[in-house]
Amino acid sequence: METGGENLIGITRGKRETRIGIIVMAIPIVNETTDMQGVVVVRKGTLPENLIGELGVGHQLIPTLFILDMMPHYLRAIVVQPEFNLVSRGSGDKICPVRRPDKGGSLAARHVRILVNNFPITFNPETIIRHYDVDIKPEVPARHDHPVRLSKATLSQIKEKLFSDNRMQFPLSMTAYDGEKNIFSVILLPCGMYNVKILSTEDSEESSFRCTITLVNELKLRKLKDYLAGNLLLIPRDILQGMDLVMKENPARHMISVGRHFYPLEYHEADDLKCGIAAFRGFQHSLKPTSQGLALSLDYSVIAFRKRMLVIDFLKEHIRGFNISQFARYRREVEQALKGVRVTMTHRKTKQNYTFVRLTKDTTRSISFNCESSEGQMKKINLVNYFSEKYKIEIKYKDIPCLDFSKNNKKNYVPMELCVLVEGQSYPKENLDRDAAFVLKKLSLPPPHIRKKSICDMIRSNNGPCGDVSQNFGIEVDMNMTKVVGRVIKPPELKLGTSNGKMIKIEVDKDKCHWNLIGKSVVDGKRIERWVIIDFSALDRNRLNCKLFIQKLIGRCRNLGIRMEEPLFYQDATMSMFSNVTRLTALLEDVNDRACRVGRWHPQFLLCIMSRRDIGYKHLKWICETQVGLVTQCCLSGHANKANDQYLANLALKINAKLGGSNVELFNRFPHIDGEGHVMFIGADVNHPTSRNTTSPSFAAIVGTVNWPAANRYAARLRPQLHRQEKIVNIGDMCLELVETYARLNRVRPGKLVLFRDGVSESQFDMVLNEELQDLKKAFTGKDYRPTITIIVAQKRHQIRLFPERDVDGGPTGNVPPGTVVDTTVVHPFEFDFYLCSHYGGLGTSKPTHYHVLLDEHKFSSDHLEKLIYSLCFMFARCTKPVSLVTPVYYADLAAYRGRLYHEAMMEHSPSSMASSFSSMASSSFSSLGLNEERFCKLHADVENMMFFI
Repeated sequence: METGGENLIGITRGKRETRIGIIVMAIPIVNETTDMQGVVVVRKGTLPENLIGELGVGHQLIPTLFILDMMPHYLRAIVVQPEFNLVSRGSGDKICPVRRPDKGGSLAARHVRILVNNFPITFNPETIIRHYDVDIKPEVPARHDHPVRLSKATLSQIKEKLFSDNRMQFPLSMTAYDGEKNIFSVILLPCGMYNVKILSTEDSEESSFRCTITLVNELKLRKLKDYLAGNLLLIPRDILQGMDLVMKENPARHMISVGRHFYPLEYHEADDLKCGIAAFRGFQHSLKPTSQGLALSLDYSVIAFRKRMLVIDFLKEHIRGFNISQFARYRREVEQALKGVRVTMTHRKTKQNYTFVRLTKDTTRSISFNCESSEGQMKKINLVNYFSEKYKIEIKYKDIPCLDFSKNNKKNYVPMELCVLVEGQSYPKENLDRDAAFVLKKLSLPPPHIRKKSICDMIRSNNGPCGDVSQNFGIEVDMNMTKVVGRVIKPPELKLGTSNGKMIKIEVDKDKCHWNLIGKSVVDGKRIERWVIIDFSALDRNRLNCKLFIQKLIGRCRNLGIRMEEPLFYQDATMSMFSNVTRLTALLEDVNDRACRVGRWHPQFLLCIMSRRDIGYKHLKWICETQVGLVTQCCLSGHANKANDQYLANLALKINAKLGGSNVELFNRFPHIDGEGHVMFIGADVNHPTSRNTTSPSFAAIVGTVNWPAANRYAARLRPQLHRQEKIVNIGDMCLELVETYARLNRVRPGKLVLFRDGVSESQFDMVLNEELQDLKKAFTGKDYRPTITIIVAQKRHQIRLFPERDVDGGPTGNVPPGTVVDTTVVHPFEFDFYLCSHYGGLGTSKPTHYHVLLDEHKFSSDHLEKLIYSLCFMFARCTKPVSLVTPVYYADLAAYRGRLYHEAMMEHSPSSMASSFSSMASSSFSSLGLNEERFCKLHADVENMMFFI
């Protein structure tokens, strides 16, 4: 191709301006019907009269060729290449993630050979996977209006019966089932309604169900091949989901599934954690589109399960000193140990399991109930006699309670000795004793060579994802890890101070990229003249040695260039105050008032000494940061009394950063964006309640830098929002507040914003680009503010691990060295993403962070962006090493968690009003929150622009 000329033309679509490249070309004709090397050809007759006004930009990922003139041997044409990916969807253009600007970076201190736990997949593009909806209902409708919710076990039993009764029509090896509503099949299945009868768990009675099968979609794998080749803009997510389920079918049939993880039915003898608990080693996996094609990503996983065993044996292991002949003494501990536990029975064949509700009040020998005799008459029978007559079982333990499984006013009492714990019941790791927790943690963090071997064993296992089912769907998996060449980026040079006030350039440690503060000082140490010690350990045995600690802390701060004076005063307190919010509030307000009188102004911070970790910590933070307006620093008296140099240095770094000081800066400016104008780095995250919590709000946090070019001081904004809502509802207003704060401090608005978004998956990228971004731009436009914006998603919840192929490629612990980046082969086929391992992996196997660029108005190259993010990882204020996650996101995560603490503190202080408020909020718009928002997490004006959250 010969390029006749090139220029850029701006066209307007609605309110969005899009710049497109116009290139006039002379192209040899091969034949009239052939598309030309990945270019969509639009014939001459289809060219709109007004190209600029009518052209649909970005409807294809690949360039579009508009033919102008066709000569005998060549044609003149216009190639339109959109700079930003827009896709038309009826109601208007939607933004799609930006494309990779190059073929990956090239800058490197050295190259390393790496194995990645990605296993390439081949598939037949001509395959069609049929997606069927399965609707299962009882033959006899429920007596009440509410539909009957069938358990997964019952649904699977019905589906298995349907398939076993109709083996020719429903071949098991040709289908995959999600356990609820969806069946995927590689062959046509007969649609329609089927009556299925299964044996109920009681008295071998049959239950009838109507099973309706409907074809809802045909997934053509040709479409996935087109996407991987770059010929489609939108990912065919339905195809990936269908194939993903196919890959899960084999382990789902042979293993225990917990969420997206699979674990074996048996555990290794060495993994017994005692107390009726064992560690089970399993895996999780997913399909990913990559530059080398579709790949299966599989990673090792460990979980603590209750062992499958008789309930009585479990109690003997789990409860120290348990003696069944003295059962009454252990009743409370037994109910606690069995709370919510699922069991099955030994006296009859059934897959049904029951959830423990309580222990019966009466002993087994004392329980009687009414039942129908063989003559059809009701009679009262003793439970012990019932099991003897019906099941020929003599109950051994008659003087202990039965397990009560009663449900929906239907009594169900079963002797304890006939009950067995169901396999696959996870045990909370926070409830493990110290020894068991240590063993589980050690198993969860295997060194790289052990993790790699475990992954390879699992991918080759008969119970793994590569079974007969996937092969019947035409899916083949290469059992070897993917080989890539990674680059180790040179760490940035840092700036620290000296004792004489001069700034010096330092280079970090070669292997770990750490640096030390011996003989050095922070860049900007805040003068600390007004501070107070509150000693909550005053009445405890391990109380603070106050005089010695203060002397050492002041000395260490001064060595670091932080001019710290003696505290205004020392305040005695007790740990019991943490459990009484009213008393704690009164204490903190009194300390603040006294400090104002003594120091003639509010204290700069409170140093709070605790004798132990206490849940009242959240009360302290909530009161100080939302009501009184004080920055606090907590520490344990045991650590403070030891007062080693490293501990005091870390304490000093946190205090200095909280008060607005600067601990470390880059010696050189940030790459690529260091030209004219100010830059703000923004981090955004949402903290969600635990899965067991169904009403509490989620908390969104936005943090943003407020200084340039150091870009290491942050302000934060918090907002509650609907339960488990990932979209940040008020992102525009929150970011605008931070921009206006920046403008007040610097007398100029930042012209460039680089926003790092945490916690979103690939399926939520559209939400970030077409909802959050639009809210952001709307808020900015309303204030006549139009900065350039780059949005990058940081992901830690993925399965990718990087293993050095040779010893020389790794560090002392066998992990890849800090600064290792991978941006080829295992990354997205055409979108802008990469994996960066920025930290030193001292324990277990390092997990890189996956960075995915969604929008880039700053035109970063791979090298520039990777270097920028790696540099930001050195700016985390409370340590002297690079962190694993880019600093703005790390701070946003800490700030969002702070919102969670505020809510928990408020719930404990005023549970009834809070519960009613948030339960109503869960079903309504958050715009009505109003006063509640102010009460729950509105930061005090004196701390909202300080780094209180680190």
